[in-house]
Amino acid sequence: MAEVIAGIAIPDSKMAQDATDLVRDVADDLVFHHSRRVFLFGSLRGQEQGLEYDPELVYIGAMFHDLGLTDKYRTTDQRFEIDAADVARSFLSEYGITGPAGDKVWNAIALHTTPEIPLHMDPEVALVTRGVELDVLGIGYDAISDDQRSEVVAAHPRPDFKNRILAAFTNGLKDRPETTFGNVKADVLEHFLPGFQRGDFVEVIRNNSWSE
Repeated sequence: MAEVIAGIAIPDSKMAQDATDLVRDVADDLVFHHSRRVFLFGSLRGQEQGLEYDPELVYIGAMFHDLGLTDKYRTTDQRFEIDAADVARSFLSEYGITGPAGDKVWNAIALHTTPEIPLHMDPEVALVTRGVELDVLGIGYDAISDDQRSEVVAAHPRPDFKNRILAAFTNGLKDRPETTFGNVKADVLEHFLPGFQRGDFVEVIRNNSWSE
């Protein structure tokens, strides 16, 4: 029988169980509990908005969205979101999920730190972002009830979450600071990585190879 938290059933297919096991194997409790909350909060927002969506695709998107911060899947030459999105696409292909369905999950993960755009895409894409925004930024905090919030956090606690997730971001990005150009993670490195210099879009334009 599927586990139900705050009225949301956790997908329990073989694929979903394997995804859970994978995250448990490569990520710490911080990322695991955060990822489950992202699924639950995203699903509650979808329920509140009356959206129709594939809960398994949202689950894979939520569970995999921060795998690019882990030692196993972290690279140094692209954004951590793309690392995670690529892992999800490869994982889904092993279960025969390719094409548009796979693209939804890839987009959901790759765009989860890009404000606004995901909210105008497929529900599966939007709901991963909704879950991330609620858990990390508090956006939509009052869109779900106190009881729902409490039940989710009771199942997946968030002790000292704000400081710990910022530390996880810093650790996952410190070896590729240039990949934060133009995205919100530059704010993290500006606070926590000594010597980091934020890229300047205006200076890139002024100093590129074109004469005018």
